[in-house]
Amino acid sequence: MAAPVIVEATVKQTATLIFMHGLGDTGHGWSSALAAIRPPFMKVICPTAPTQPVSLNAGFRMPSWFDLKTLDIGGPEDEPGIQSARDSVHGMIQKEISAGIPANRIVLGGFSQGGALALYSALTYDQPLAGVVALSCWLPLHKQFPGAKVNSDDVPIFQAHGDYDPVVPYKFGQLSASLLKSFMKNVTFKTYNGLSHSSSDDEMDDVKDIISKWVN
Repeated sequence: MAAPVIVEATVKQTATLIFMHGLGDTGHGWSSALAAIRPPFMKVICPTAPTQPVSLNAGFRMPSWFDLKTLDIGGPEDEPGIQSARDSVHGMIQKEISAGIPANRIVLGGFSQGGALALYSALTYDQPLAGVVALSCWLPLHKQFPGAKVNSDDVPIFQAHGDYDPVVPYKFGQLSASLLKSFMKNVTFKTYNGLSHSSSDDEMDDVKDIISKWVN
């Protein structure tokens, strides 16, 4: 995996955001937008996914956290790839903990495929995290939950989705949020009217507020 893009804290670091990009992007795609909204004491880590063939895109090689076979709700999923990517995220969390940042001061986040990975990684991590920011995404391997969950029921999840998303259907996000709410106590699902498969200033303002709330 390529070296992550890191935006260091501008004062003494006491919190970390690890944010995973979407399919075909790199860590550079989100680093500047996140740097603009994070608290000054928060370090931002934007890893870049390994380049690999993606079935959904006719086998073309591109940065991808795991293989995507389909974006249908009940379609086949790359379970070994998802679990391998999850292990990489857990390693990044562990590195921050070893550097003195407690798990409950670490936020996981991501967009699209990266948001799916953030959700899966947080739910299968064994220490409570500060929260999860899941943008325009879904819960992968959803049939394994709640059985696969090892984290606390109280970890806050902020899930956001545009209702004009032509890539990851809005309904997919809604169904994931409904499932998450059935076994997690602190799930927020926010709809952005007219938003397609992207972010917006309104959404980033909300992300800024919610991250500040979690780590202040």
